[in-house]
Amino acid sequence: MLIIDRMLVSGIKFVLGKVAAAVDAELNDDSRLREELLAAQMRLELGEITPEEFTTFEADILARLREIRERQRGSEEAPGEMKVTGVEATAYDSTEE
Repeated sequence: MLIIDRMLVSGIKFVLGKVAAAVDAELNDDSRLREELLAAQMRLELGEITPEEFTTFEADILARLREIRERQRGSEEAPGEMKVTGVEATAYDSTEE
């Protein structure tokens, strides 16, 4: 019974991990937003929406794109936190002559 419980928990954990990865990928994917903006531009040119509606839609899409970029920048390490390994360096002091 313990083995079945562990298998069930492992299976659920695996599935939830895949769902979390898919959600994260969707949240950080800006290609869909760009397609929506392009479609809205086409609808504006065809007269299906007003310029005011397009402006509102465009502002929303651009705000969401900025959020994605900020999230992506936040996941990168700050320059001060980066570590360089595998490099040998020798300090040279020109005042010791």
